[in-house]
Amino acid sequence: MKKLALIFAVLSIFIIACSRNAVTGRKQLTLLPEAQLQQMAVSEYQSFLSQSKVLNTTSNKDAEMVRRVGTRIANAIANYYAQQGKGDILSGYKWEFNLVDNKEVNAWCMPGGKVVVYTGLLPVAQNEAALAIVLGHEITHAVAGHGNERMSQGMLAQGLQVAGDILTSRNPQVNTLFNSVYAPGAQVGVLLPNSRKQEYEADHFGLIFAAMAGYNPREAVPFWQRMSKAGGQKPPEFLSSHPSDENRIAKLQASMEEALKYYTPVTK
Repeated sequence: MKKLALIFAVLSIFIIACSRNAVTGRKQLTLLPEAQLQQMAVSEYQSFLSQSKVLNTTSNKDAEMVRRVGTRIANAIANYYAQQGKGDILSGYKWEFNLVDNKEVNAWCMPGGKVVVYTGLLPVAQNEAALAIVLGHEITHAVAGHGNERMSQGMLAQGLQVAGDILTSRNPQVNTLFNSVYAPGAQVGVLLPNSRKQEYEADHFGLIFAAMAGYNPREAVPFWQRMSKAGGQKPPEFLSSHPSDENRIAKLQASMEEALKYYTPVTK
């Protein structure tokens, strides 16, 4: 009876915590309050920046470009959801965009809009529009609650307590899960990678967000072609949580007509 009661309790929490995401329209599991994740992100983000070589926007044109592109995307998203009466999606967001001197081809966004781009990405991006495609993708992961979904799934998979003090940042199990999803060292997707569904969502809505900000969404295709060449040998898609480059590009092309409806070229 106790086992049945436990199963019933877990199923009840699962049903209650499954909500329809206001960005993607998909139902997803969200056990953790967004405000808590944002608070944890601030601490992790500041710690990362303090240990990294952050390039100054006043003296480095690439750092200024990262901030400029990111700010335009953030403003476009805010305006779009405000017009739809969905401004609460971005509640608590305090955007930060920083360029870090690191040869890794990478970028990421934590809850609350804490964004980092590595200098190693820029030679592959080659231009502002491609950078906007990347930032749109990473920002979508944040505003679509993908990290919360992954953490929630991890909590259930590991049999963690799903009530009481699990919802406090003082719980070491929550901290471990947070770091496995959001810590810069986990951004390559080793511990709790994004699912292919999440990656496709980030591609789709990231394309639209970049277009809203005035960047040509068509740049997504040549960018991912360059990324494919830069990535070297990769496992088949069924062995990876990430889409194959061919499938990713095909889906981006399928979304292009929709994204172009939002595109008005940015003025310098």
